[in-house]
Amino acid sequence: MATLSSWFDSEGDTLDQGLSLYFPAPHSYTGEHTVELQGHGGPVLLRALLERLFALGCRPAEPGEFTRRAVENGKMDLAQAEAVAACIDAATVRAGKQAQRQLQGAFGEHIEQLMQRLTSLVAHVEASLDFPEEEIPALFFEHLAEEMQQQLILPIQAMLDSAPLGERLFDGATVAIIGAPNVGKSSLLNALSGRDRAIVSNIPGTTRDVLEVDFEVHGIPVRLADTAGLRVSEDVIEQEGVRRAEQTAAQADATIFVADATNPDTWICRFDADIYLMNKVDLQHDGFPGHFITVSAASGEGLQDLKDCLASCLGDIEMADESMIVTRERHRQSLADALLCIETGMSTLHVEEQLEITAMQWRHAWSALGGILGIGDVEYILDRIFSEFCIGK
Repeated sequence: MATLSSWFDSEGDTLDQGLSLYFPAPHSYTGEHTVELQGHGGPVLLRALLERLFALGCRPAEPGEFTRRAVENGKMDLAQAEAVAACIDAATVRAGKQAQRQLQGAFGEHIEQLMQRLTSLVAHVEASLDFPEEEIPALFFEHLAEEMQQQLILPIQAMLDSAPLGERLFDGATVAIIGAPNVGKSSLLNALSGRDRAIVSNIPGTTRDVLEVDFEVHGIPVRLADTAGLRVSEDVIEQEGVRRAEQTAAQADATIFVADATNPDTWICRFDADIYLMNKVDLQHDGFPGHFITVSAASGEGLQDLKDCLASCLGDIEMADESMIVTRERHRQSLADALLCIETGMSTLHVEEQLEITAMQWRHAWSALGGILGIGDVEYILDRIFSEFCIGK
């Protein structure tokens, strides 16, 4: 319910006028009775309104307090709560859409389905333990193992395989461009980023320091680093530039080695690069090694192939359902723990005397999956998650 309201200071003078919105429980973000005040938004008026509210007994919310209360009141699970922060932090449209999928509960639904399947399979083992006098046919164990493989192991492994992509959607990646002087590294940086960011010159050694620019590839935020040309030099400043180039390449998530199609002396790379790129193919079309991707930074030829290859190097994979992408290290670790427990339980499945171990391991797997959603004793998880939130939300 929205009501046009006036808000007054302690002397009865009007501070501001705006909307008061009342959300009766449980129909609010937190699931509690909530009143939201919408004023005109100026910093002076907002500060005066807040000071009046504090004088009347209100207090500022702790980091993530509203979302934490929503979790505690059953309005969302932990995975959805983490998605709130992901929505705020998303740097690309793809990352934002992924965060929205998790906020709407799609990821949590997948985890719940895995837990339900696991519960069903554990029940079969528990039933076998309850009736030890019954002879259990070998076919029963084979069927159980196959069900576990198809319904749990393969889906969990697919989710784990998506983790490098999911984490980089939000954490981003650093890509270093390396190569000899004057091979077109700066031109490539400008072409990929779509901005005239780096100085381009025919004079070798123009780039002396590391120059960085942000762009995205397949929705993955990328910090692209243009480095000094790698060569032996007597110039002290250029020597420092080469040192920084090598350091940047060593620390980057991926490296692009650039060579000049017209200069064979630049084709040999002293590093193990992730992508080998032959630039200036508009000037020379053939005669170079086949493991190079061919591009022309000047004309744009081959740039899309380069972007596709770079996205693949950064973990981009085809998934039938992107709502299953793992975006948090906490989720990845819980899934890995669950998978380990499942596989450990599988190793004792065919030994009747050790079925209790199988059941115990699979119960541990259920708890690991439940921790993703906040099922069980997760107070320490709550403290860790909401300490990363911005104030209030």
